[in-house]
Amino acid sequence: MKASIHPDYHVIKVVMTDGTEYETRSTWGSEGQVMNLEIDPKSHPAWTGGNQQMLDRGGRVSKFNKRFGGLGL
Repeated sequence: MKASIHPDYHVIKVVMTDGTEYETRSTWGSEGQVMNLEIDPKSHPAWTGGNQQMLDRGGRVSKFNKRFGGLGL
């Protein structure tokens, strides 16, 4: 590998939204910096299964279901 082309890989502290914190290695920031998360797996609906709704804009979903709804795998 070529020398001095890779980013610095160092230890940082990550603070979750509920206040829990842990140390990890990263190329973000500099040695000893603290990364405060605004969203994390404990609070974001993508991970918690929150109120997700499928919007049918212009009938695209219903058109897809009409064409391919009979295909059962």
